[in-house]
Amino acid sequence: MNAHVSADPYVLSHLDVLESEGVHVFREVAGEFERPVLLFSGGKDSIVMLHLALKAFAPAMPPFGLLHVDTGHNFPEVMAYRDRVVAGRGLRLHVASVQEAIDAGRVRERPDGTRNPLQTVPLLEAIGAHRFDAVFGGGRRDEEKARAKERVFSLRDEFGGWDPRRQRPELWQLYNGRHAPGEHVRVFPLSNFTELDVWQYIAREKIELPSIYFAHEREVFARDGMWLAPGDWGGPREGESVVRRKVRYRTVGDMSCTGAVDSTAATVAEVIAEITASRLTERGASRADDRLSEAAMEDRKREGYF
Repeated sequence: MNAHVSADPYVLSHLDVLESEGVHVFREVAGEFERPVLLFSGGKDSIVMLHLALKAFAPAMPPFGLLHVDTGHNFPEVMAYRDRVVAGRGLRLHVASVQEAIDAGRVRERPDGTRNPLQTVPLLEAIGAHRFDAVFGGGRRDEEKARAKERVFSLRDEFGGWDPRRQRPELWQLYNGRHAPGEHVRVFPLSNFTELDVWQYIAREKIELPSIYFAHEREVFARDGMWLAPGDWGGPREGESVVRRKVRYRTVGDMSCTGAVDSTAATVAEVIAEITASRLTERGASRADDRLSEAAMEDRKREGYF
């Protein structure tokens, strides 16, 4: 009997159901689209997504490569993990650089140093240059209200924009991938996972993560109620003092907008216990750029940010 199945051989655990849904989505995309790609940042959601993709096509490798939108303000531990995984698995990695887009004048650096909102242009340029027609993302519906409205297959127009009126119903796990030339579909295999599900799945599958997700001593400074990492992006400012604290990261993105949380959770089991007791979502607790109104999030989605 599969060790992951409950005592009743005809009843799947909730993690088995979520895994089955994710594997099904990957196989559907492989059957419907010509040039898929998986967004991979080295963050926990993209790591779980890659794990599901590897399961979906084992013993063969996934029939698509990886795409990372590099802001230039990434955590070193996460970049080292990304490169180690790509080399160890023999995967194809495409990198879209925000810094190159800034140097070429296609986007403009923000006064606050945050580059997360600048990812749209290099992402869409990479999609167009490689003619990707399906782009796997690690978005989950529990993260915030705008993402809760996403379908698993999310149609984007030729400008990368999202229009809620053009999204298709997805009854009985039937997905419609039809799209016009120039359009593409964002695909979210982890849609029905919660943060707790992700960590429980990581525990069950014994998935390696970057060390940044576990409690460690780190230099940080306080801004907007969060602990941010100092760096070349522009922090700290005058009057902001760097201190050493024991922290970990619940989510990982641009250093300029991803806050650490005080924590002593040094193992996956301890992280799960910490999340279970938390009353804040991971993005609400640790992402400055996502502390926006729902209307602002909808505007950013239409602009192709998600």
